[in-house]
Amino acid sequence: MENKYLNEAIIGNKNMLATFTAKGELQRLYFPSKDNRQYINFWHTGVKINSSDLIYLHDDINNVYKQYYDTDTNVLNTEITNTYFNLKMLQTDYMMIKENVLVKRYIFLNEGKIDLNTKFYIHSELLSDRNNLVSCKILEEGMLQYAHDFAVSTFAKSYKPCTHQIHGSKDTIKRGEIQDKDYIGMAKDTSICYDLGIIKPQEKKTLEICILVDENRNMSAMEDEVDRITKIDLNKEYTATKAYWRKYVKTHNGLNLKEPKNSYEERVFEIYKRSILLFPLLNNQETGGIIAAPEIDEDFTKCGRYAYCWPRDAVFITKAMDIVKMEKETEKFYQNFCKNTQSKNGMWEQRFYTDGSLAPCWGYQVDETASVVYGVYEHYQYTKSEKFLKNNLKMCEKAIDFLKKYVKDWLAIEGIDPRDKDVVKEEIEEETTQRTGRKHKYHVSYDLWEMCEGIHLYSLASIYAAFDCILKIYRILGKNVSDFENNRLKEEKVQKNEREIEKIQVEIKKYINENLYDEEKKSYVRNTEDKKMDISILGAVTPFHIFKPKETKIKNTVERINLHLRTYTGGYQRFDQDHYMNGNPWPIANLWMTLYYLETGEKKKAKETFDFVVKTVGKHYFLGEQVDNSTLKPNWVIGLGWSHAMFIIVLEKLYG
Repeated sequence: MENKYLNEAIIGNKNMLATFTAKGELQRLYFPSKDNRQYINFWHTGVKINSSDLIYLHDDINNVYKQYYDTDTNVLNTEITNTYFNLKMLQTDYMMIKENVLVKRYIFLNEGKIDLNTKFYIHSELLSDRNNLVSCKILEEGMLQYAHDFAVSTFAKSYKPCTHQIHGSKDTIKRGEIQDKDYIGMAKDTSICYDLGIIKPQEKKTLEICILVDENRNMSAMEDEVDRITKIDLNKEYTATKAYWRKYVKTHNGLNLKEPKNSYEERVFEIYKRSILLFPLLNNQETGGIIAAPEIDEDFTKCGRYAYCWPRDAVFITKAMDIVKMEKETEKFYQNFCKNTQSKNGMWEQRFYTDGSLAPCWGYQVDETASVVYGVYEHYQYTKSEKFLKNNLKMCEKAIDFLKKYVKDWLAIEGIDPRDKDVVKEEIEEETTQRTGRKHKYHVSYDLWEMCEGIHLYSLASIYAAFDCILKIYRILGKNVSDFENNRLKEEKVQKNEREIEKIQVEIKKYINENLYDEEKKSYVRNTEDKKMDISILGAVTPFHIFKPKETKIKNTVERINLHLRTYTGGYQRFDQDHYMNGNPWPIANLWMTLYYLETGEKKKAKETFDFVVKTVGKHYFLGEQVDNSTLKPNWVIGLGWSHAMFIIVLEKLYG
């Protein structure tokens, strides 16, 4: 596959997701979920005018580009003006709300003084492998590219192809000279051409292209489906799609933000609305799974990929979703996705596909498990639904049992309470250790950045918070739920669990202060191994509240964060010597600092750290994973769910 890293624009519906470059090139097309599978290697369009060679819409020296969304929608417009022929082309891309169809509408306007004999070309190559070879069949309206288990149909609403080429079109397409005698053939790329005829000066012509993704099934049924789609009134669909998204934004204005009064407020408001429009594009509405971001690097050339569901990322995103009134989606994440992905021992692995199956992983991250318990209680904070807590209690207790064992193993915590001591169990565990030679029963954890193994302050803080949340859940359910009041054994088990958890919490805090506070540096450090300064240390204050924001040790730590992690632009890096993608600032880091300063009441400092994020947002108001220090533009991942979630969480503190 071609390396196409930057997703400048994103559109989608319930089942589909597509991404585009700033010049309107279709990069990716996902169906039937947002993470699996992706069909497009390339999907190029161009025009041949009079006797010219092919003028690619996405790449020509004479093209001038302007791109924008229709206001408050996921409908994308790319204006392409070819200055040589004075031909203006407006490309509008949107997903039908109720159909698995990407609509690409092209409006051509001849702004020159001569007639333009115009032909429109599509050259599409789908991803193919030995087990799923792509072939093509030419249809009356366009082309059907298919493999064993999928079919992608590309066809026009009112035009029929005038010519096509299945074999060898890469050699002829640039001259606009495609021709082929075969109507069906074994090739993963195919070209088709639509003759638009003469476009006179100041005349407009419209071409509507549909891309339908489906299973490879009975040929007659697929042709009938294409025929059905061609009969749909696309003007009505365009209007309905815009209306759907505008209503969606209004319905999910959970913070009740008012219309902005100045350019700064307008920028904040636009990021807020783009976040609302992004979240459903990351969400699998059937399972509740949430991808971290649309994919950028399928071949692992620079990273481990992004279109998976990390429980940690999703917990931050679900908190933001609660803020913008997406409570049902949040509830499905915990009650469906988390329950179905929890391991038998109570933990969650690093990441999953949104259908719930295990995704490629490279190590254990204990904060993934702790975050889910924390997230369950956070969702209750918004809904006050005791039924939700009760439905997820067993899942949380399994996770807490795992976390107790994990912490006692790694922090070498001795027996908590003589009444709870299991002598036989301890003897068996000691014998196992002697036999296997392993000091620890559980694997060492990576940090939340997935780069360092060890005992991490952020991880311990997340576990502390998970314990705190289960204690609160017990208190809430213990008040009026018959499960506790009328079941003596259950009540005794809960009380035993509470005693053990409270003791472990004391030990965690003690361990942090004894092992993760550097007396020489007068600050907390991120782990016991490298002791670097890391923005995630703030997790101990917000969101996990193991320490108060104005404690002396925390204030000293924040001072060192400002000395070591703040760059000359005002952006914050994740940690000392962060070299990933050139070690740029991360919006997440700035927003974390903003949350800290809001906790301390330092509003001026909060605004400074927040303003960096506002001023470096992308042109479509997407937040990136990083900001390029040299250009102050989003870098690498654009439309990162975690960044947008943190932005919404900060807005709640500012305006909620």
